[in-house]
Amino acid sequence: MQNSGIARRIDFFKKSLKRCVLCPRMCRADRIAGEQGFCRLAAGMVMNSALPHHGEEPPLSGSGGAGTIFFSSCNLKCVYCQNYQISHFPAGRPVSVKELAGIMLDLEARGCHNIEPVTPTPHLAGMMEAMGIARERGLRIPFVFNCGGYERDKIVRLLDGMVEIYLPDFKYGLDDAGESFSGVPDYPRHALASLREMVRQVGDALDIEEGIARRGILVRHLVLPGREDNSFAALKMIRGVSPFIPVSLMSQYTPIPDVRRHPLLGRRVTREEYERVVNAALDLGFGELYTQEVDERALNPDFAREKPFAWETTGGGDKV
Repeated sequence: MQNSGIARRIDFFKKSLKRCVLCPRMCRADRIAGEQGFCRLAAGMVMNSALPHHGEEPPLSGSGGAGTIFFSSCNLKCVYCQNYQISHFPAGRPVSVKELAGIMLDLEARGCHNIEPVTPTPHLAGMMEAMGIARERGLRIPFVFNCGGYERDKIVRLLDGMVEIYLPDFKYGLDDAGESFSGVPDYPRHALASLREMVRQVGDALDIEEGIARRGILVRHLVLPGREDNSFAALKMIRGVSPFIPVSLMSQYTPIPDVRRHPLLGRRVTREEYERVVNAALDLGFGELYTQEVDERALNPDFAREKPFAWETTGGGDKV
């Protein structure tokens, strides 16, 4: 049976859909009645796909892959999002709580090392109920909360004891970057507060056994072309929480069709830009970094295909 405290928190998530304040946008839409806020989702969950994903950082992908569940829509909708096919629209199919629990158990049976929902925040009510059912039915692998970083720390606090690994983005260290690229000038403030809460819950490290992450935190930062200043600011904010937090610096930015004519976002990150950000992280004293090669591959997934990440065979970064 579910712990009574966890059951009460899941009940809170369900009731919150009556006046949704799950993310900092605080839309207060009555999703139970079918109203749609920024995420354009009603009360039910909408899922695009679920699969073993071999393109995450090595401690998450391992040999069997991360058990990734791609939910539809998002509370950010960044103009450059590589998952725009599913994040900018509620594109997918409805999935019930019991069905989702079965999907989680199937991913474990297929050899995945964890359950990793992508952009889970708008789906919290059903998703956490499904996780509880899956745990009761024998699910043992860690639960990875893969989010965009634009979270309410009060909501993250309610996940205490329900999440083994936090995998947040820390996209912006500067208000103007959040405003320009995601329409959220308050991103740094919320990302920092939620990061502090995540660290309070699971610590500032990534516990790894036999090469696989079991508990902890890993923060991702996507380096954007022409905005090294934003990356430097984001790294300083993360460093202010703890120099021990593992950070994944991603060079994979690839322009999507909507931004190919953008004066900054219309090109890839150069090797020199990326190396300056990596060097800044080293100068700040981060003890655990995951880095990527800078190359010419187009790395945007295609969710119209059965295997959206067809180019990926191994890891989303090497540890330095």
